[in-house]
Amino acid sequence: MQNPESIAPSTRPIPLSLILMAVVVVHLPLLLMQLPLRSYDTNFHIFFASHYVHHWFEPWNPKWYAGFTQTTYPPLPQQWVALVSRILGLDMAYMAVQLAAIMLLVVGVYRFSLLWVSPRAASIAALASVFLGSESFLVYSAGQLGTTAAAPIYLNALPFMFEWVRHGKWRSFLKASVLFSAAAAAHHATLLFGSIFFAVPVLALAFFDRQDGERISTRLFAGRTAAIAVVVGAAIGIVLLPFWIALIHNPVTQTPIPHPSRANYILSPRWGLNYFIVPYGALILALPFIFIRGSMIVRLRPLLLGFWVAFLVGLGGTTPVGHLMLGRAFDVLTMERFSYWATLLTLPFVGLLSAELVDRYRLRAAVGLTTLAALSCALAVGWSTYQPADAANFKVDSVATWLNRDGHQQYRYMTLGFGNKIARLAMMTDAGSVDGEWNSGRTLPELTRYGAGALTSSKYFGKPGLDALRAMLTHADHYGLKWVFVRDPYYDPLLSFAGWRQVDSLEDKTIAVWSKDGVPPAMPVNAPQMPPRWQGLMWGILPFSSSILAILVVFIPERKRRERIGVDAFTTDESLMHGRLVS
Repeated sequence: MQNPESIAPSTRPIPLSLILMAVVVVHLPLLLMQLPLRSYDTNFHIFFASHYVHHWFEPWNPKWYAGFTQTTYPPLPQQWVALVSRILGLDMAYMAVQLAAIMLLVVGVYRFSLLWVSPRAASIAALASVFLGSESFLVYSAGQLGTTAAAPIYLNALPFMFEWVRHGKWRSFLKASVLFSAAAAAHHATLLFGSIFFAVPVLALAFFDRQDGERISTRLFAGRTAAIAVVVGAAIGIVLLPFWIALIHNPVTQTPIPHPSRANYILSPRWGLNYFIVPYGALILALPFIFIRGSMIVRLRPLLLGFWVAFLVGLGGTTPVGHLMLGRAFDVLTMERFSYWATLLTLPFVGLLSAELVDRYRLRAAVGLTTLAALSCALAVGWSTYQPADAANFKVDSVATWLNRDGHQQYRYMTLGFGNKIARLAMMTDAGSVDGEWNSGRTLPELTRYGAGALTSSKYFGKPGLDALRAMLTHADHYGLKWVFVRDPYYDPLLSFAGWRQVDSLEDKTIAVWSKDGVPPAMPVNAPQMPPRWQGLMWGILPFSSSILAILVVFIPERKRRERIGVDAFTTDESLMHGRLVS
């Protein structure tokens, strides 16, 4: 019987179909258990999708902030959730779209990694993405569907951009342009910030690459880069025109809201665990290899630079890099998305390292790497269960029923102590609220003036949160705010002092209903901000159409150049190990 340790190393890549099966095995059961429903933002995305179910061409949503426009958030993933919900319902539709995003990530990582390493190492990188801690963290703890949907589309677009800039292939130009537009329709922050970390290294690779001939001339490089930048910029400008109009008319000038991802992780170990250890997992062990190999090999240096910058920004307030690079945006964005992008940039290195270890240590390396990958994924999933964003397990059905009867929906309401359940409640009632979870969509001065998030969690924001709550209670008459549902008795004295009184109780007296006398029925207060009809038509047609066009265009036949580049550039992973390309 042959000793497994004596088997010659294989240079064949892992079949992509097998890696996609791994996605199904690992993530499908977790999504069927609906674990993301207890994350930070999942219910927010489902709430937006529920609006598109009933009002596809009307982005004005009256249920939060006394009315706000959903054009402040790119709609593509939520529109897909709305469409699929016709068959599966909203909750399972969200899970289906999230599963599709994870599978698309596998394909994107594989194709992106082929630019840097051999097909075998690229396939291992794609397999590693299935177990990536940052991916599981965003899916099951943060619930950032926009980020996890946009990044894979960008990764799939970048190899086409490389083919266009390096070789002038018009089919690649078309595919890259359409995919970039679809990615922008999925998430604005990934467009404005994340795409830079990926695009700049690929452009640098296209300029310095010597495979298949000499380097591209500076004139051709500049012309092709400018051409795709102009076309993509124009396409994104048109597809997301209502978003840009909303951003210009209502720029984000509100008082910054503190977020733990911007903390100093050394001085705040709890947040360092949450935003560094959990997302990176076993990738921390690969950091020395990434820096050493990335600095030794010329071809990998642009990738190393992109990772290094994203890595430093993702450390939040631990270093001054985030403040210096982002300016005021540092106080608006959350930093876990930068760590996510950094981990994606490490995957070609991880594939390279894993291939070398398996070549040298065979079965022992395969078992060890599999164990580390599984532990990274398990840590992120387990962390979301151990410390869920929505720890309170209660239903809001009785509150929705109470609001929907006896004309109670004529007035606006607010909740205290409901956490992320406010999105779920908003989907179940016809009444409007002055609160909400999408901070960039709010324009009420009582909310934008203070550095606090949702009113329902006011006490957790300290004095700014309580000041915002007092201001809203004081101006209840102006907004038709007549009902306050309280699940936390901490707020009872404040309500009593402000002239409110308890009128009912729900859920075995665990939820108190407070009211204020003399409040008039709710009237529109943000009517001037309502998008005109033509913007609603654009919002309902162009972003979703960009994804359909992307699906069709990607199937245009393409010669297997990228695989040949990988084989020519990296005959074996062992050649990289000995540094044959270090010059």
